Amino acid sequence: MTKTLHQAGIVLFSLLCAFSVHAQNNSSIRLIVPFNPGGGSDLFARIIAPGLSEALKQTVIVENRAGAGGIIGADYVAKSAPDGQTLLVSDSAAYSISPSLYPALPYAAKDLIPITEVARFANTLVVAGDSALNTIDDVIRTARQDPNKLTIASAGNGSSPHLAAEKFQRDANMKLTHVPYKGSGPAIADTLGRQVDMVFTGLPSVIEYLKSGRLKAIAIASLERSPYAPDVPTMSEAGLPGFESFISQGLFAPKGTPKEVILKLNQATNTFMNSAGLAERLKQLKVVPSAYTTAQYGAWLEEQTTLWGKLIKDASIKLE
Repeated sequence: MTKTLHQAGIVLFSLLCAFSVHAQNNSSIRLIVPFNPGGGSDLFARIIAPGLSEALKQTVIVENRAGAGGIIGADYVAKSAPDGQTLLVSDSAAYSISPSLYPALPYAAKDLIPITEVARFANTLVVAGDSALNTIDDVIRTARQDPNKLTIASAGNGSSPHLAAEKFQRDANMKLTHVPYKGSGPAIADTLGRQVDMVFTGLPSVIEYLKSGRLKAIAIASLERSPYAPDVPTMSEAGLPGFESFISQGLFAPKGTPKEVILKLNQATNTFMNSAGLAERLKQLKVVPSAYTTAQYGAWLEEQTTLWGKLIKDASIKLE
């Protein structure tokens, strides 16, 4: 009787293990977007979801958890189980800027593991098509002659375009009046309408306005010209050597996620983003595919953390 019970126990244990493995392989992966639907993070989460689903043979769901400038969603992922089932797709500011910007941030950068970069856009300084400003020299000369006369919009306090504007003023030794908006859309709209003089924004957001002549690009904040706007000079070429500012969309996992899971996610995402089937879609979005390892992306983010952390401290930028 005892032997029979023992054998039954072994069988039951085996069945439970098999069920556990089956459940793990068939559970859904959630891509948490810490912003509302329709933004850049949401767009790229929905682009990579089918690729991850096919590569991992699991259902991948995009879930928006917006609020507090992306903090709510990022904190949710940071505190989730490190099993590869709950991931963050977000502007890299969640990792490289927010920890320096918010004194009471509920998570730390070390609570998130960078998996890979999904897309990167250089911030581009644009003005209205009929603006008298045509070059970086025009902006600097005008600003120095009459401090605070020129206005520069941004997607919001502490956003990547805002920090680019602060860096621009510091490096060029001039003063502009910052006008924060709730998102890049209204900031671009008021630049078009001449309510503000200029704005830093990702090239994809304004490329059609540049083509139509409704906006002019003064310079792009990268060390190399964009293949999608080859006539736009870099900030370095315009007289500010080494000036860079990017909006990066990345994939992140909670701290403690096994290395083999991180590697699998990295390879699956990079393979899909560089696939022939996605090439035309990325071209439309003005994205040049990359394929960074976790170490490479993490190293770049650490550089960004140091750069913007110092700027935030020097400019005394703090958000509650």
